[in-house]
Amino acid sequence: MKKTLYLLITCFCMVVMTKAHAGNPDRQGEAGAYELLLNPWARSSGLHTMTTSMISGVEATRLNVAGLARLSKSELVIAHTILFDGTGMALNSVGFAQRMGTSGAFALTLTAMDFGDIPITTDAVPEGIGATYSPSFFHMGMGYAHMFENKVSVGIQVIGVSESIADLSAFGFALDAGVQYVAGEQDNFKFGIGLRNVGTPMRFGGEGLSFSTPNPDGGVNYPLTVNQRAAKFELPSVLNLGTSYDFLLGTRHRLTLLGNFTANSFSRDQIGGGGEYAFREMFMVRAGYKYELGSTDADKSIYTGLAAGVTLEVPTKKQTTSRFGVDYAYSATSPFSGTHNFSLRYKI
Repeated sequence: MKKTLYLLITCFCMVVMTKAHAGNPDRQGEAGAYELLLNPWARSSGLHTMTTSMISGVEATRLNVAGLARLSKSELVIAHTILFDGTGMALNSVGFAQRMGTSGAFALTLTAMDFGDIPITTDAVPEGIGATYSPSFFHMGMGYAHMFENKVSVGIQVIGVSESIADLSAFGFALDAGVQYVAGEQDNFKFGIGLRNVGTPMRFGGEGLSFSTPNPDGGVNYPLTVNQRAAKFELPSVLNLGTSYDFLLGTRHRLTLLGNFTANSFSRDQIGGGGEYAFREMFMVRAGYKYELGSTDADKSIYTGLAAGVTLEVPTKKQTTSRFGVDYAYSATSPFSGTHNFSLRYKI
């Protein structure tokens, strides 16, 4: 009875918060901090970040924080992502998760974008002045999840978002929440809800918004420094609903099929599905397909179509639960030449 009550309360809160931030395709481009929607972790990226119902450990912090509670003990993940191959952009992340007691888990994640060296241009010298700059986009997340009777897990996460260049900066907070539910004789059926990026509006400020202009009254000729006010922008909040089912083929083989729906507040909704095959939970291959509802070839999102990945995970010693894994994922993009994700993980 208690776990059902917690599940209903969590679902109700998510629906209320999503309604309050609901949007439509007409609002596309009005939000900012879209790097919050980029997934640095390779294992879930191989299924187009649609593993809302089954994600666990550190990777759960990027999709459904409730999956943290399904951590066995400790996990460390280091990830590098080549974003939109050909642009020179990258995403670097590190995450650590630790079990707390018998039912809780805590995680800390750090993510930074690398834009490479961008030439500085001016109106007078559009070909570049010979110098470069690189924006600094960084965010840190702290999440906690709790499991009730091994069937229902709920989680919450706070993310600090920082964006800056040399003379401009913005900072804000985002809140994530999630719930996962498992059922079946061997926990085959899984269902998950993940709400992400609900938070404070952000606004840029700094010396980059000031400029010098002559005295407007014309009586005395002296310069004035004027500060412009930048407009606020919202965070790209999304709601994910997902389900999956594990087909256990003996003790060595597992085939998982999943489906996922994503409601975007500032763009079109997306739907998709995929599958994962695992041999002894040591070798895994996966693939997924995502479709943007109501889109055409001319205006579809950059992340639609196919994604695939592979994992190799082996015990570090005999008769121990410690495991070391390597993950790789590829997601097709249009335009550019796709995104490549690489992850190293160590689990105890």
